[in-house]
Amino acid sequence: MAITWTIIMWSLLLVILVNEIAAIYTVFREKRDIAATWAWLLVLTLIPGFGFILYAFFGRKLPHKQLERIKSQTQLKLRQALEEQKQQFINMPKPKDQTVQIYRRTIMLFQSIDASFLTRHNNVSIFTEGNALFKKLFDDIAAAKKSIHVEFYTIYNDEIGNELRTLLEQKAAEGVEVRVLYDSWGSMGVWPSFYDHLREVGGYAAPFLMSRSNFFDFRINYRDHRKIVVIDGEIGYIGGFNIGDQYLGRVPKFGPWRDTHLRIIGGGVYGLQRRFIGDWNASMKKDEDKIFHYHPYFRPIKVHGNVALQTVASGPEAPLEKIKMGYLRLINAAQDHIWIQTPYLIPDDSILDALRVAAHSGIDVRIMIPSMPDHAFVYRATQYYARDLANHGVTIYYYQQGFLHAKTMMIDGRMASVGSANLDFRSFKLNFEVNAFIYSQDTVDELEMIFVNDIRNSRVITPEMFANQPRWLRIKQTISRLLSPIL
Repeated sequence: MAITWTIIMWSLLLVILVNEIAAIYTVFREKRDIAATWAWLLVLTLIPGFGFILYAFFGRKLPHKQLERIKSQTQLKLRQALEEQKQQFINMPKPKDQTVQIYRRTIMLFQSIDASFLTRHNNVSIFTEGNALFKKLFDDIAAAKKSIHVEFYTIYNDEIGNELRTLLEQKAAEGVEVRVLYDSWGSMGVWPSFYDHLREVGGYAAPFLMSRSNFFDFRINYRDHRKIVVIDGEIGYIGGFNIGDQYLGRVPKFGPWRDTHLRIIGGGVYGLQRRFIGDWNASMKKDEDKIFHYHPYFRPIKVHGNVALQTVASGPEAPLEKIKMGYLRLINAAQDHIWIQTPYLIPDDSILDALRVAAHSGIDVRIMIPSMPDHAFVYRATQYYARDLANHGVTIYYYQQGFLHAKTMMIDGRMASVGSANLDFRSFKLNFEVNAFIYSQDTVDELEMIFVNDIRNSRVITPEMFANQPRWLRIKQTISRLLSPIL
C-alpha cells in the first residue's frame, strides 16, 4: 500500500511539474504585457489541464500573417495628403476654431499614430435608441445609389437582422455594390449560408479575417468589434449599436437598451470608408474579391456642417494602443470635468492612475456603468474598479433604466469620443475598434445633456455603499480583478 501511495504522489508531482513547464512555455513564447502574462500563468497553474483549454480559446494571438494583412491595408495611398495636412497644422499659428486650437496636439497625435485626417464641416446626428437609429439607417440604405459597406461585430439571425439582410438583397439586385463584413464569434449562431441569397443577387459577405465558421476558429480574443456603415461614400455610421433584437429592447433579460451611435455626413466618412476597405481587403484571400480602385469611394462631399472630427482605429496589429492613447490624452488635458459612460470599466494602470490624478486635482470625474451584468466575471471586475475609483473621489453612477452599452467620453464641454471601444483591457489590447473623436462644442453639449438626462435614471454608488457590500461579493470582485487583463 505504501508503494502504491508513493507512486501516486510521484505521479501527481510529475503532472504538476509538466503542467508548470508547459504553462511557462505557453505564456512566454508569445510577447504580451506583464499583467496578461501573470494572469495567464495564474490560470494555467491553478487550473491544470482545463486552463490550457481556456488558453486555446482566449489566449492565443492571431497568426503573424493575418496581422500583417491588416497593417498592409491601412494607408490606402492617402499618405501624401495626410502629410500635407500635418504640415499645415505644424505651420498653423492659431486655428480660427478655438476648440481645434485647444486640442491641436491631440489632433496631431492621431495624425501621427493612426494617419487620421481632421475633417471639418461635418453634420453629425446622435442616436441613443435603437428604433430611431435603425429607421434612419434603413432609410439611408434604401436610398443608396452606388455602394453600401457594412461592418459589425454582431449581426444576428433574428427579426432586425433579417430585415437588414432583405434590404441589402434588394439593393444588390438593383445593382448597388453591397459588402458585408461580420465577426464570426460576435455573430454566433449565424452560419455563412445566411448570406447565400445576398451573394446570389450580386452582393458580398464574409467573416472578418477568420475562417468562414467559428467552428474552425477557436480564438475568442482578437475580435472585430467595430460598427461601421458607409453609404455611397457620403453617409457614415459609427458607435456602439450592433444588429440584433436586443439592441431594440426586445430581449427581456436586458430591458430597454441604452447606447450611443453617430450618423455622419461629410469628410469624416472618409475615415470610416478607409477603415472598411482596409478590413475588407485584409479579410479577402483572392485578389478579385478585394477593392483596388479607391477613387469611387472618396468623392467630394458637399455639406455645410460645423463639426470637426477624426476617426481613429486600433487593433492588435499595431504596436501602439491608439484609442487608449487618445483617452489618456483627453483625461490628462481636462481642466474642468470628465464624464464617461462605459458598460465595462476595467482600465489598465495608466488609465486608472490618470483618472485618480484628475479626481484628486479637483476635476469633476463621473463614470456611469450598468446596474446589471451581461458577463458575470467582467461585471465583478467592473465593480472592483468602480469601488476603487469611488474611493478616490470619482462619482460612480449605476444606470438602472435597462442596459447601458454606450462608449462615450466628454471633456470640458468641448471634446468627446464616441465609438466601439470600452474602457477596458479588451478594447485597448485585444479587439479591433474604431472611435470618432469630436471637436465641437455644440455636439459635446448635446452629448452632455444626454448624460445629465441619464443621471435621472441612475443612482450614485458611494464609497460607503461599496464598503457595505457583502463580503462574498467583494471576494468575487477581487478574484475577477486578478483576471482582468485577460477578461
